[in-house]
Amino acid sequence: MALTFERQGRIATITINRPKALNSLDPETLQELHQALAELRDDPELWVGVITGAGERAFCAGADLTATIPVMLDPKAVLPYRAPPTVLRGMELFKPLIAAVNGLALGGGLELVLACDLRLAAEGATFGQPEVKWSLIPGWGATQRLPRMMPYARAAEMILMGRAIDAQEALRLGLINAVVPREKLMETAAAWAAEICQLGPLGVRAAKEAMLRGLDQPLEQGLRLEQMLFEGLRYTEDCQEGPRAFAEKRTPVFKGR
Repeated sequence: MALTFERQGRIATITINRPKALNSLDPETLQELHQALAELRDDPELWVGVITGAGERAFCAGADLTATIPVMLDPKAVLPYRAPPTVLRGMELFKPLIAAVNGLALGGGLELVLACDLRLAAEGATFGQPEVKWSLIPGWGATQRLPRMMPYARAAEMILMGRAIDAQEALRLGLINAVVPREKLMETAAAWAAEICQLGPLGVRAAKEAMLRGLDQPLEQGLRLEQMLFEGLRYTEDCQEGPRAFAEKRTPVFKGR
């Protein structure tokens, strides 16, 4: 197996498990990532996902240059290779994702981090988009997501010059949420996921959808989207339970319906 999928209550932990290859993404791994994310998306008992890498060196070093890139760029192929849909491209997933970055996050690895909602990094983690060094460009979203998440000039430095930044600089730029000791990384990710699981899952998903869909819309259109999603929660059991629990001064019991 190129990755593992573990369940702990309502939390799914997806671990890219190719440490000898720095957890790089080959076609097999991409297919398994698609299947894992689809399972998280479709299982009503799962509310939050955590993505990390096996070993101590890398979260994910990007596309496997010996297995994936030649297939993607094969000039003799009748049809160009298309990776299966994931959060990198082609899959909508409104359940929250937490990236637990345990080392190198380069190329497609950083793009996977950018596709997550909350991002934790271990001390010593490194972030970069080195594709131009091989006369390529980022192909899984960095040219679009990175300039939206940090100052354009710094994004250009990373993408056009192939420069990397460390965890503390990523934190300063707002690219990640927190830097923690390596031994505390997965413990912190699990705690954040558990905290989200105490909240109304339908509200969390609607809020994520509103943010993602509204990013590139004019304000008035985004406000209409927000109102539509707000009103869509009106008749759910959880929406009735939340205010009732508040009035009764007790902890709400959400069911995701």
